[in-house]
Amino acid sequence: MLHFPPCKINLGLNITAKRSDGYHELESVFYPVPWTDALEILVSDNQGLNFQSSGIPVPGSMDKNLVYKAYQVLSRDFKLPGMLAHLHKNIPMGAGLGGGSSDAASALRIINHLAGLELSTQQLEKYATELGSDCPFFLHEQAMLARGRGEVLSRYPLRLQGWYALIVMPDISVSTAEAYSWIQPKQPAQPIPDCLKLPPENWKDVLVNDFEGPVIQRHPIIGTIKNKLYEQGAIYVSMSGSGAAVFGLFREKPDESDWNKYIRWMGVLN
Repeated sequence: MLHFPPCKINLGLNITAKRSDGYHELESVFYPVPWTDALEILVSDNQGLNFQSSGIPVPGSMDKNLVYKAYQVLSRDFKLPGMLAHLHKNIPMGAGLGGGSSDAASALRIINHLAGLELSTQQLEKYATELGSDCPFFLHEQAMLARGRGEVLSRYPLRLQGWYALIVMPDISVSTAEAYSWIQPKQPAQPIPDCLKLPPENWKDVLVNDFEGPVIQRHPIIGTIKNKLYEQGAIYVSMSGSGAAVFGLFREKPDESDWNKYIRWMGVLN
């Protein structure tokens, strides 16, 4: 069974408090983007999950990969058949695009189907939360308002259908854990849902990502990319998640030729 796990962009990202468990409270709208990996899982005669990957090199051992971990969390509660998994990695890591979490969510859905578990989306969300704070989002196919650690989700009535997104990934990687250590949590001047009620032409002035300041301070290239995307005519530009990917939203198809030295994706949103 073959899935194409998408990535996401963050429309605003407020870090509002540090919790007693060491995690942070956040507020963001996650929006799905059809820049995808490819994940195929088949039932086999082997024991457990045999995992392979191609494309962008995936660091670490097999048992550290979120696709493998998805199989493990389900096998804890259910008797699963042996399976073969192959992940072709297109979405860069350390980008703030949630590619690994999306792979894990697709793995949960595929395994659920192949093993005949008949788990609902709500039941799968419980397992997804164990794999990553933004992993439950990828069990859905629409914009979601995220709170808590990112796992408290509610449908958000936003459509950017027909908008062009240009995502630029510089040759750097930002550690999410390290990025959180640079943040001083605070209450936002304006909640993200209020910001998104404004016309997109106004988002630049009010819709912020709290990670941007400290990350750009350490990696100025991200600020340079933001400025260049605005010069190209982007209506709104932001770093996604904790970075290092930067996206621009355009009314008209932008010229992507200037970005050939970077990993980049350009396409139409749904």
